[in-house]
Amino acid sequence: MCPKGQEIINIAGYICHQIFRDLILLENQLPFFVLNKLHDMTIQGDELPLLLLANVSFIFFVDLPNMIRASFDETECNTENIKHLLHTVHILSCHGQKPKKRSKYDIKRQKAMPNATELSQAEVSFLKVGYYYKEHNRRGNTSLFDIKFEKGVIIIPYFEVFDYTETFLRNLIAYEQQSSDVLTYFSDYVTFMDHLIDSEKDVNLLRQKGIIENWMGEDKEVACLFNKIGNGVGVYSNFYYSEEFKEAVDHCEKPLNRAMANLIHNYFSSPWAGASTVTAIILFLLTTIQTILAFTGGVKYLWQN
Repeated sequence: MCPKGQEIINIAGYICHQIFRDLILLENQLPFFVLNKLHDMTIQGDELPLLLLANVSFIFFVDLPNMIRASFDETECNTENIKHLLHTVHILSCHGQKPKKRSKYDIKRQKAMPNATELSQAEVSFLKVGYYYKEHNRRGNTSLFDIKFEKGVIIIPYFEVFDYTETFLRNLIAYEQQSSDVLTYFSDYVTFMDHLIDSEKDVNLLRQKGIIENWMGEDKEVACLFNKIGNGVGVYSNFYYSEEFKEAVDHCEKPLNRAMANLIHNYFSSPWAGASTVTAIILFLLTTIQTILAFTGGVKYLWQN
């Protein structure tokens, strides 16, 4: 039983998340100039302008899933350039993100990137960047989209998965897919994660590495989330993670890494399989030693006679 004050706080937090869900639904978006006009008609005294109010609200009261909480650049993001509230969320999440050089690697025509489990079997390591606490992330310079592949290591920013994460991602992806003048950061991020995660085993691996924090329950729910959202998402020639895809595939195609992956997959895919393999190796070695000793003993006997 919660104290009365704590219960009110919990209810207020729940209501805030419900309101946020409704505000970011693409079908609920109203032109920002209309909202701004209504706000100007009701503003009193020194209240904040609507754009700044939205900025402050989304930064401090909503768990935007990225490492940097960007702020609006007045020269680039004035009220005339804002389409709607969902657009402001996209700006807050992506503003300041450095665009990458276009790669000639087309993931639609090349071999698909292996999932996290297969990459791990091919001697690929996973490294988490970013912090658990938002106040630390605001002082950092890592964003959700800063995924890198360097010398056999995939570097992935820390990401928390909540019940409302699917709503958040779906609406931002829908906004990117229907807009011709918006960079598709969220679409490309989900496409990458959809390739990386095929099953709960992949989620479990990423969770153990500290990359994913699962607040939904079972790992298979997170796997289903990324697999469902990734369906039907358009991938374009300027895909943000083309180089990471290429480097991961090239790494797994190296003969030594491929042999290691096959060895682990075929003989060490589970504790029982690993135990059976080790037992078989030990028996083989003992049999070999016994054969050698018997042979050398026989040769020695013949030599003496």
